[in-house]
Amino acid sequence: MKASLDDIALFLDVASHGGLAGAAQVSGTSQATVSRRMTRLERDLGKRLFLRGRHGYALSAEGRALLPLARALRQSGQQVEDWTLAEARPAPVRISGGTWTSLWMATRIGQVWRPDLNWAPVFVPSEARLDIARREVDIGIRNDKPTQPWLAAQPLRHIHYAAFARDAACGGWITSGNIAHPTPSARWIRAQDGPAALHADDPRLAAQLAQQGLGRVVLPTFAAGLIPGLQQVSDPIADLSHREWLVSHHDGRHDPPTRTALRAIATLARGA
Repeated sequence: MKASLDDIALFLDVASHGGLAGAAQVSGTSQATVSRRMTRLERDLGKRLFLRGRHGYALSAEGRALLPLARALRQSGQQVEDWTLAEARPAPVRISGGTWTSLWMATRIGQVWRPDLNWAPVFVPSEARLDIARREVDIGIRNDKPTQPWLAAQPLRHIHYAAFARDAACGGWITSGNIAHPTPSARWIRAQDGPAALHADDPRLAAQLAQQGLGRVVLPTFAAGLIPGLQQVSDPIADLSHREWLVSHHDGRHDPPTRTALRAIATLARGA
């Protein structure tokens, strides 16, 4: 039986990351799925590629022999893809995230994107969760791991929040977002003692109000560099800390422009 090229690519991930856990993380699949596909690859090739033990997956002699061939195959595939896309117009890839995540990414996207690549970022900032399954967007940056089986996810950075103001003497909270569907930070503010001084639908407007000394806002700490004139006036808020997830459609993520975009965004976020 002919071996799957996708399984050979996953074999490289297992070999490069020393086992199932690392391969599952970079590929956006479960460890159980990685294990099943490696067993299938061994069956298709008629070779024992791994030595399985308490300490994980180690390459067998046959696995070590396959490794350079698999690397060459991946490189050849990338060369064919690059050649195919050399004259093609970049495909738009719609990326949704919260306002601050989108702004942060827009200020740094030039580190991982060039006009001659096969994709072009289209930023869709939204505090609401847009529907990837219905292709409202291609990629979502979310604050929790999706449970739907048609979505794939890989973890990014840890996000922390704190209160920011022009100075520590500023009192009263400034909230933002849809009042009927509050964000976690807005719900946290509601639970605090003291009145909310002002409200703005757009988080950027709330930050501008805080810049004038009219109150405090809760922001992700990475956003501090985007807003001159504000300083952190509280410790990180443990109740709001979370892991950020890079989410895409389970099938759509294999589309070359989307796949390239996912790699770029992951590189950008993990290097933060």
